[in-house]
Amino acid sequence: MMRFSRRVRPTRRGDFELRLAEWERDALRELPAELRSLMAQDDPALDRLFPPAYPDDPLEDAEYRSLTSEDLKAQKLSSLQVMESTVDAALLDEDQMVAWLGAVNDLRLVLGTRLEVTEDMDPEPFAPADPRARSHALYQYLTFLQDQIVEALAEGVDPAGTRPDDEEPPWLPED
Repeated sequence: MMRFSRRVRPTRRGDFELRLAEWERDALRELPAELRSLMAQDDPALDRLFPPAYPDDPLEDAEYRSLTSEDLKAQKLSSLQVMESTVDAALLDEDQMVAWLGAVNDLRLVLGTRLEVTEDMDPEPFAPADPRARSHALYQYLTFLQDQIVEALAEGVDPAGTRPDDEEPPWLPED
């Protein structure tokens, strides 16, 4: 089994060290523009990013989309912009890391849709001669990177769901 070094690591200061090789940064530098272009075209591969809220009720779904689609699309575009502007950074703050998670997830979903990836699909790579081999390798890399980001973000979460005694929960009103 191949062993990979951690690509994303939380620091003691509360930010995240991004430890990517240059080839990884090169690949990630190109992807946001490609997804942004697809979003401008309403490409069918985007269906996974904007699934129906009411699949059995087209009228309810249309109403829901009219209320939420622009905000959802703006958030996805914002995440892509954060990824683009920080792809060469060594350190990211938590908000930037969360934006990366959203962008990587969206890129992975669209690529997986194009490759017709399913849960029961053979995880072995495509044969090198297969025209989908490069895309499948990129899909596997995005899956790996997404896992790295989730693990790094989760390291700062208290599994018991508790806070230090001196910290007030943010939802409590101020006196």
